[in-house]
Amino acid sequence: MRELNLDRLRTLVAIVDLGSFAAAARALHLAPPTVSLHISELESRIGATLLLRQRGRVRPSGVGETLVARARQLLADAEQALEEVKRQVQGLEGRVRLGASTGAIAYLLPQALEMVGQSHPGIDVQVMVLTSEETLARLSGGTLDIGLVALPQAAVDGLSVKPWRRDPVMAFVPAGWDAPRTVTPQWLAAQPLILNAPNTRLSRLTAEWFAAAGEHPAARIQLNFNDAVKSLVAAGYGATLLPHEVGQREMGVPPTDPRIAMRPLKPKLWRPLGIAYRAGEPEPATQYMLDALWALKQA
Repeated sequence: MRELNLDRLRTLVAIVDLGSFAAAARALHLAPPTVSLHISELESRIGATLLLRQRGRVRPSGVGETLVARARQLLADAEQALEEVKRQVQGLEGRVRLGASTGAIAYLLPQALEMVGQSHPGIDVQVMVLTSEETLARLSGGTLDIGLVALPQAAVDGLSVKPWRRDPVMAFVPAGWDAPRTVTPQWLAAQPLILNAPNTRLSRLTAEWFAAAGEHPAARIQLNFNDAVKSLVAAGYGATLLPHEVGQREMGVPPTDPRIAMRPLKPKLWRPLGIAYRAGEPEPATQYMLDALWALKQA
């Protein structure tokens, strides 16, 4: 026997607690020869006598006492581990690792997180700010459970990506500007611009929107954090293009900063999002989070 076996340790503890091999055999529903074999295997592995027979009762040796104390802790740890796993299987506890962009985290996730927190308080949702490409890579690598990604995405073996939301992209301009009621690529390209960094899907969407009208404007600054972008717009530094999540007011999101004016685009532009997860039956905790996200799906 190369490693300590929990069944052998359980037998040792039972003998010490009950005082005899026979009593341990009855309590563990084992044949007496099996109990004796367990102890002989342990003693062979340890290289020392573990039990002493004194006046008709079996007591641990000095080495045996040390091993029994450690065995109790190991057995308790094993029981706790099994209980924790059981609670995860039952959906009472668990961990969900979710990747999303800053925009989705700011406006779309809080309501879903609140739903899961109220119905399944034992579930821990860990959120990471990632691009869609990073999210899909981590899902494939097994270090994420759910991802909110921009669409469309190329098919990835082992992953399921399904449409979730389709929110309009709007022009956000300083309220003091004399902006038209609807913003065109030509008008916006002539303004100072704050745009998303080029490694994002939103950056590609807006570049294609400008390019379709023959415009290729250069931004004053490029950022990935939408709230920082809006702060710069409010300060009058420039205009930007950002998604406006439909239903923000219903989600409890405060109105746009009064220093910012929001205008629809002409032609219109949409930011589609999808939910990505590994194919197959998800763990209960992951399924609860998916259910909460699907509850926010647009009709």
